[in-house]
Amino acid sequence: MRIRNIFQAAVALLVAALAADPAAAGQTNVAVAANFTDAAQQIAARFREKTGHEAILSFGSSGHLYTQISHDAPFEIFLSADDARPKKLIEDGLALPESRFTYAIGRLVLWSRTANLVKGEETLREATFTRLSICDPAAAPYSTAAVEAMTSLNLHDTLKPKLVVGANISQAYQFVATGNAELGFVALSQLAGNDSGSRWMVPQNFYRPIRQDAVLLKKGAGNEAAIAFMNFLKGPQAHTIIEKFGYSFGKPE
Repeated sequence: MRIRNIFQAAVALLVAALAADPAAAGQTNVAVAANFTDAAQQIAARFREKTGHEAILSFGSSGHLYTQISHDAPFEIFLSADDARPKKLIEDGLALPESRFTYAIGRLVLWSRTANLVKGEETLREATFTRLSICDPAAAPYSTAAVEAMTSLNLHDTLKPKLVVGANISQAYQFVATGNAELGFVALSQLAGNDSGSRWMVPQNFYRPIRQDAVLLKKGAGNEAAIAFMNFLKGPQAHTIIEKFGYSFGKPE
C-alpha cells in the first residue's frame, strides 16, 4: 500500500511538472509604448498565469520602436501609443491588417509634484515656471497631443523656450518627478495610484484622441503565444487592468 501511494504521488508530481514545463508553453516578443509600461507588466503577468505563455516586453517611444521594427528587430507584437505607426507597418508589409485594433485611448495630464502649482490652463497662461517637460513630438504621440493643446491655447510659441524634451513619456515624467522641471505633460496612466502634487486633466477638445493601437507583426503570425497575447489583450481581464491605469475604450469622452 505504501509503495502504491508513493507511486501515485510520483505520478501526480510528474503530471504537475509536465503541465508547468516551460517548453510546453511559448514566448512572444512585444514592443510596448513607454506610457503603457506599468499596465503591460501587469497584463503580461496575468497572461502568463492564465495561459503559461510568456510575453517578453521591450519599452520605448513609439517612434523608436517603429524604427527598430522596420530594421528587422525580433518583435512579434507592437503596442503603439498611436494608431498611425501600426497603420504604417501594415502599409510597409510588416504587419497583418486584420490584427490591428485600439486597445486603449490615452489621456493627457499637466502635472507637477508641487501642490497647488497646476490650477488649469491659467497655469500655462501665467507661465511663472522655468521648465515645462514634454517628450519628443517626433517619437511620442503624447507630446504631439501636448503641442496641440498648447497650440489650441495659442501658447505654443510663448512656452517653447521653457520646454524640456525627453526621449519618451517616461523620461518626461521623470523630469518632473525629480524636480528637473516644475511641471510637465504626462500620461494619466503614469499617475495611477499617485495623488501627490497638482494636476490638470487637459480637455479632450484641446487635442486629437490618443488612440493606442496594437498590431500583430508578420514575424508573430505563426506563433501561438503571440496570437494568444493579442486575444488576451482584448479580453475582460486585460481590460480591467487597462482601465485601472486611466485609459478608456471605444469612443473618446
